[in-house]
Amino acid sequence: MINQLLASRRSLFLGLVLLTFTVTSCLGLAKGSEPNVTLIGSGATFPAPLYQRWFSEYNKQKPAIQVAYQAVGSGAGIEQFTQGTVDFGASDVAMKDDEIKKVKQGVVLLPMTAGTIVIGYNVPDQKTGLKLSRKALGDIFLGKLQKWNDPAIAKVNPDAKLPDLPIIVVHRSEGSGTTAVFTKLLSKISPEWKEKVGDGKAVDWPTGVGGRGNEGVAALVQQIAGAIGYIEYGYAKPTKIPVANLENKSGQYVEPNTESALKALATAKLPDNLRVFITDPEGEGVYPLVTYTWIMAQKQYEDKVKAKTLKEVMTWSLTEGQKLSEEMGYVPLPQQTVEKVKAALAKIQA
Repeated sequence: MINQLLASRRSLFLGLVLLTFTVTSCLGLAKGSEPNVTLIGSGATFPAPLYQRWFSEYNKQKPAIQVAYQAVGSGAGIEQFTQGTVDFGASDVAMKDDEIKKVKQGVVLLPMTAGTIVIGYNVPDQKTGLKLSRKALGDIFLGKLQKWNDPAIAKVNPDAKLPDLPIIVVHRSEGSGTTAVFTKLLSKISPEWKEKVGDGKAVDWPTGVGGRGNEGVAALVQQIAGAIGYIEYGYAKPTKIPVANLENKSGQYVEPNTESALKALATAKLPDNLRVFITDPEGEGVYPLVTYTWIMAQKQYEDKVKAKTLKEVMTWSLTEGQKLSEEMGYVPLPQQTVEKVKAALAKIQA
């Protein structure tokens, strides 16, 4: 009887030891694994397809890390970042000094990719090769050229089938970095535009209809016969929206592609503060509408885990992520730019 009781207690003790070992091992595994981290960002629609692809691919490699990005426009992105409602913001226009001063944690600007702003159009029987002179481009968005067969367009497109069709300008309806870059070019090539409208994230458009985000403009261009609008190439490429060859400062009609965009980037040295506008650059084969686009991070984060995770995600995006840029319709960053951005990333603290 006593032997049976001792044997029973011994079995119970061994069971408890085994259970304790198993639980301890599981806890140790959990302790050694990465914590679940979610980063929230918002801003420019211009880079949104690429950012969302980056963050999705990164999540596949590290399932504990989730990065949610909401494309609300550069204006709203700067506002939400300044208010501290997101972990990072994004804008096609680098923050100005007065905007940076409003962020008590400090700001680190990170140009993460570059892209071309293209002029998409919807003209029946004219799917490729349309050329637009500098003057014609300005006059179209001023509302002065109203028909596609206008002599100002037909003159540089002698072989094109241009219909007697009204030109419908499509522009952004909200504050937009894409608009800021495009209207800077219009102000350079058209004295009348500069005097009457000017440049900025939001302007009083002389003509046209508004679409929200790059995707909204792209959708309207697709839907409206005779439409013309400015969009990031990453939105035109997958939807096969025809895009115009634009006359550059050297008088050449240049197709928007990786080669002509890289030539544009090479005309402007990225300064130490990483803020630069590449407006109407001069040179052989240079496309005139190319821009960097920035992620805005805090210089000092309260949450050490978020700060570390953000730096890791951005470092991956600057290296492995750049390999996805061209297929998505963006411009891979030159290596010297990548190194400058990495140095800026190192300034982020917690």
